[in-house]
Amino acid sequence: MNKTIRRASVFTLLLVLALLVRATWVQYYDGKALADDQANRRNAIQTYAQPLGNIIVAGSPVTGSARTKGGDLAYKRTYKEGELYAAVTGYASQAYAPTQLEGIYQDLLNGTDSKLKTVLDTVTGKRADPGDVLTTIDPAVQKAAYRALGGNKGAAVALDPKTGKILAVVSTPSYDPTRLTDANTAGAAWKSLTTDEDKPLVNRALRQPLPPGSTFKLVVAAAALENGLYKNVDDPTDSPDPYTLKGTTKDLVNENRSAPCENASIRVALRYSCNNVFGKMAVDLGQDKVRAMAEKFGFNDEEQDVPVRAYPSVYPSGMDEAQTALSGIGQFDVTATPLQMAMVSAVMANGGKLVSPHMVSRITDGDGDVLRDYDDADGEQVVGSDTAAQLRSAMETVVEDGTGTNARIDGVTVGGKTGTAQHGENNSKTPYAWFTSYGKSGSTGKEVAVAVMVEQSDAARSEVSGNGLAAPVARAMMQAALK
Repeated sequence: MNKTIRRASVFTLLLVLALLVRATWVQYYDGKALADDQANRRNAIQTYAQPLGNIIVAGSPVTGSARTKGGDLAYKRTYKEGELYAAVTGYASQAYAPTQLEGIYQDLLNGTDSKLKTVLDTVTGKRADPGDVLTTIDPAVQKAAYRALGGNKGAAVALDPKTGKILAVVSTPSYDPTRLTDANTAGAAWKSLTTDEDKPLVNRALRQPLPPGSTFKLVVAAAALENGLYKNVDDPTDSPDPYTLKGTTKDLVNENRSAPCENASIRVALRYSCNNVFGKMAVDLGQDKVRAMAEKFGFNDEEQDVPVRAYPSVYPSGMDEAQTALSGIGQFDVTATPLQMAMVSAVMANGGKLVSPHMVSRITDGDGDVLRDYDDADGEQVVGSDTAAQLRSAMETVVEDGTGTNARIDGVTVGGKTGTAQHGENNSKTPYAWFTSYGKSGSTGKEVAVAVMVEQSDAARSEVSGNGLAAPVARAMMQAALK
């Protein structure tokens, strides 16, 4: 063999080896990535080759599957009362990645979850029957919140304080997930929804933290009692009215200028929502103690899963004293989701203990056998039982004879706190209206904790308040939950 032929043979052999190495690499190392790639049509074909499992509310599915009329995707997702439950279910789309519970439990619902496979399925490679997701949602509470919010832009959450079960998650304006399920029509719907200035795809209940305003005063009051700044809610506080923010010439004034806020007790200060009291209280405690208490309630938690990942509610750090005072009234850089503020009221209702909130009760396989039960959620003592009892008493004063009278319910013990949070530079935009509360039925002993946020409404600016806009929604939710 001459030299030229020998070199050509070696080169050809190297090329063959390179191809073998590359093929091996693609098959054994890149294979999973390629299989999981959203652009891989075979994944969508497999997912929609058979009906999906369902998301269940109170024993009835709020999802379904329908046979398509053509193409390579045999089925598409359907929704019952889609707008009502969109903040719970999210959507499963032939064109876009799934969200909310549809996304969290995608593999369970399409039958590819390894927990569904039997030994025989593993050997034969047969796709398992899909499983179901059983939620904790109470349809009566969900509907009450959705109807009461009406045309307002806002959100609401309801919890069972004893168990942590989430009874309602509502975000308005909502959308019908069915618009996104069919690949042939999803594109136009997606463009419409994503360009809508009201942002209907945003889950305001779990994933849009906003300044909580005076509802945050409950956290500051808890910090004051737990740290011994004041012995009880009826001790007078050292609170000048107005309170001048340190290092500035700006006074922290009260909405009701005639309210008895000078040196007011915590009870009176919550009743009249005295800014001077809680601004100074935050400064007296120091931001570190307020932050520590806020974090016990769930603020600054980057991994708050219910099981949908909620955006963290934030209590900031590195503030000066003037900023700390503003944080004490739920302003400056303090933000919270309705879920977070419902958790604050749940702690008060449950003797100072927070049970982890969750909106999935169980997941089951295709035969209905339970794969995992979430209803044994752990609890953590956030504040002492005496502190919780004192703040419950003060919150009841707010509803009975304070700023939260629109939450009253005959035969039900209701405690709450209003909030009207400034919005925009120098409060130039419409404020956010908040209300957080708990209710306990005198006849059945049932309990519920709720939080409502109205981001925008048709009400005149002068009529925007927690009591005027948010408390009636909370009342409707509590009535539904406590029947």
